[in-house]
Amino acid sequence: MTTETGGPTLTIDELAARTGVTVRTIRFYSTRGLLPPPAIGPRRVGHYGPAHLSRLALIEDLQHQGLTLAAIERYLERLPADLSDQDLALHRALVAAWVPDAAEETSRAELERRAGRPLTGQDVARLTAMGALAGGAEPDAFLVDPGMLRLGLQLLDVPISHEAILAARAILMEHARAAAAELSRLFKDEVWEHAGASGDPGEVERIKSLSAHMQPLVVQALVATFQRSLRDELRSWLPAGADKE
Repeated sequence: MTTETGGPTLTIDELAARTGVTVRTIRFYSTRGLLPPPAIGPRRVGHYGPAHLSRLALIEDLQHQGLTLAAIERYLERLPADLSDQDLALHRALVAAWVPDAAEETSRAELERRAGRPLTGQDVARLTAMGALAGGAEPDAFLVDPGMLRLGLQLLDVPISHEAILAARAILMEHARAAAAELSRLFKDEVWEHAGASGDPGEVERIKSLSAHMQPLVVQALVATFQRSLRDELRSWLPAGADKE
């Protein structure tokens, strides 16, 4: 069975295996409205698609960032209702930039379970180029970045060369770091210099809390700006309407 956009669908057990989220948690998220309802197939079996994978990954990253469930609900409520799974992947990628590094050791078998298919040597090379994994202590063991791994697995079949992936990653990292440095400088000038420089421990904690709550807003602003800018750039050389396909 496939979705309306042609993507494969998963049962709730398969969705849990692909994401590492328990079936019980998936059902809980659904009751809270954090996940859209599944498509109901024969014998009343629910089927989940790429949008569920992307949204679950986004929820997990927001949790790792330290947001409460209520804050995550507010974040998701602000997203457009017709947001595609590609757009959700953009949100997830930018949220992941705020999540502290937490490399995990994973076996090849676990990687393939998460991917939902066997991984070739080329697949592993592409994931390594994306920064999603690195070699571990054993031949079939890998150190993985959980957030980047989810995104990398979605990009495995995108028709782009290994060299282009490396170049794109370098471009994104350069400009993301520059934007982060400018935003940090602005925040320091506007907030820290006026309130935090006093050294009052209570004021420092309030500023840290404000910074944490600002991060989702910054992520959304970056996503919106990037989407508009990329759409404008594509329209400058793609045939009319091709960027919407």
